[in-house]
Amino acid sequence: MAPLLSKPICLIENVDGNRLTLNKDAEKILLEISQPVVVIAIVGKYRTGKSYLMNKLAGSRKGFALGSSIESMTKGIWMWCVPHPQNSGQTLVLLDTEGLGDVEKGDCKNDAWIFSLAVMLSSSLVFNSLGTIDQQSMEQLHYVTELTKLIKLKSSSKKDNTGEYKRYFPSLTWCVRDFTLILNKKGKAITEDEYLMSSLQLKNGTDKIIKDYNLPRECILHFFHTHKCFVFDRPGSKNKLQKLEELEESELDEEFVEQATRFYSYMIHHSRVKSLAGGAEVTGRMLGVLASSYVTAIQSGTVPCMENAVLALAEIENTGAKQDAMSKYQCEMDKHVSKFPTESQQEFLNMHMECEKEAIKVFMGRSLNDKDQKYQRELKELIDNKMIEYSTKNEKASRDFCRKLLQELSATMENDILKGKYSVPGGHKLYLMEKLKVMEGYNARPGKGIKALEVMQEFISEKKDIEAAIVQADETLTEKERQLAEERAQTENAEREKQVMEQNNKNLQQRMDDQARSFEQHKEMLMDKMEQDRKMMVQQNELVIAQKLKEQEIMMKHGFNDKMSALQNEIRNLQELNRGQPGICIII
Repeated sequence: MAPLLSKPICLIENVDGNRLTLNKDAEKILLEISQPVVVIAIVGKYRTGKSYLMNKLAGSRKGFALGSSIESMTKGIWMWCVPHPQNSGQTLVLLDTEGLGDVEKGDCKNDAWIFSLAVMLSSSLVFNSLGTIDQQSMEQLHYVTELTKLIKLKSSSKKDNTGEYKRYFPSLTWCVRDFTLILNKKGKAITEDEYLMSSLQLKNGTDKIIKDYNLPRECILHFFHTHKCFVFDRPGSKNKLQKLEELEESELDEEFVEQATRFYSYMIHHSRVKSLAGGAEVTGRMLGVLASSYVTAIQSGTVPCMENAVLALAEIENTGAKQDAMSKYQCEMDKHVSKFPTESQQEFLNMHMECEKEAIKVFMGRSLNDKDQKYQRELKELIDNKMIEYSTKNEKASRDFCRKLLQELSATMENDILKGKYSVPGGHKLYLMEKLKVMEGYNARPGKGIKALEVMQEFISEKKDIEAAIVQADETLTEKERQLAEERAQTENAEREKQVMEQNNKNLQQRMDDQARSFEQHKEMLMDKMEQDRKMMVQQNELVIAQKLKEQEIMMKHGFNDKMSALQNEIRNLQELNRGQPGICIII
């Protein structure tokens, strides 16, 4: 379950307007969330009502700070983790960012980092602006043109393939506040989305003015995989805006309330779980690790690399997956310890296999990009070693049970030996009768475990000298009978040793067979996970392909043939990737 927050907490602090640090308390909250997270971040110029929309998504009038003056209320990035209102297995993480363009800061570099972090951390990005979507509002979104300088996708020195950004970046929803125009173009009514796409149309030409005009529009089309627009009327009079969080919806403009409700419904139903390139879902714990990686990179003066962050995340997740899996194995095996000793080696191995299967499920559920199955091999080695410990416990339980049983069954015989009852004429026959009685009672008792033969052999061997002395002391036996008795004892001893050896060989073969079964179990579950990962990658690729086809349509419409060729190559590469069947190399 996700920790419930009654109010937002600062996730990334903006110290003195020029230094970003990760709030450890907020990081701890994220690290405790094991559920997948839907992350909605909002960015925009300060004093544009961003916090109101985020409170709406949280289902609350209060929470994120609303300000009624020209002062920017939110500093850094604030976080509110709430249960997802529609999907019980997910957590909704809302990120309210510091207003962009605050004149008091004087340095726009900090704004650029805030914007970049919102892009990197979110699965849905909301851009909030006032008035209309015009060149001025595009200029307010100039940070989007700097993303390639502030975010590195790959760790290699080569320039990032811009076609990959849609795979890494969130969807984009543009909210236009205090909208006063009529949605109409060339005498026909248009939708909000059509209004946005119309505003994103590119101009033909090569001079600097046209390039500057096209650049933010190209970035918006190229970087974000989905584009949505909402327009909002003013919520009420100026006086009402100064106490917005105190007002009931009935006191706000009816049209504004209806628009806000539609916004809420869309964002809740269409915002996807945050995912990595390849489709792996991000949990709160993973989001906390990513946030730490990005902020650390910014603090060090380097450009955050999303691939490196995922590699660091994979190491943490795989180490945790291995530990969780081992805990699961031990927990499941401990449930069986009370049943020791098992009646047979195979019964113990079956227990082990079932517990190992549950452990592998736990590992596969959390592991991430386990290259060459490094962590899975380490897990198997740990489980194999732990299995030996449980096997030793099982064998000890069998030895202890058998020795105690023999001690109880042979108590009369031991007393008679001490009293010299068998050191008389005919004593050997009496001894053999009592020994046979002990052995029959021992063999008839269930639950002795896998060391039953071995312990019996040890017991008889311990009595070998005593029996030889009894034979020698029995005056009723001839020399020939004494010799036959000794040979019979040797033959029986050899037969028992043979049985013990055969049992040990059988147990060894069963262990070897178990190792083969274990390998197949690991292999089968690994292949299942790889197939699931492949399906997620294909699904993500299909989404990107669909958006690139739309982008291609726009480029074709406006005659940008040079950009058409690049898009066609990107689409073709994704389609080939989806058609291909990547080879599975199992090296466990």
